[in-house]
Amino acid sequence: MEPRDEISNDALFQLPLIALVILILSKDKRKPRVAEIGQFVGETLEACMPAFKGTSQKLGWSATLRIRTVTALGFLEKASLVTVDNRKGKVAITELGKKIVERAIGNEADDLSYNLARVSRSYRNLCVARQLDLVL
Repeated sequence: MEPRDEISNDALFQLPLIALVILILSKDKRKPRVAEIGQFVGETLEACMPAFKGTSQKLGWSATLRIRTVTALGFLEKASLVTVDNRKGKVAITELGKKIVERAIGNEADDLSYNLARVSRSYRNLCVARQLDLVL
């Protein structure tokens, strides 16, 4: 196999962003199910980023995003930042993962911190909306 001279767009931007979103989702009290994590990542990004609102792309249903989410989840597992409970089918953050998220969110004057807080709030809103839909 030939060594690669350049890093792909996935490795530079998309996978780290998706990995951070997965860490934020798995830190919440409502742990995401493995089968739904790709959809939650897409819907959360769509809800908190104005560029995706009202587009015809529907990130929650994107097959490409789901494949990238699986890749990011595999990386997070290998790095011991999340664990996947096969019995319950849920993703949980580890202590090391919590430290990374707390450090990223800790600087309140930072754009990253602000956007990660928006991701967290959007995920909570999605979970509450789904729960309300089930009640109705």
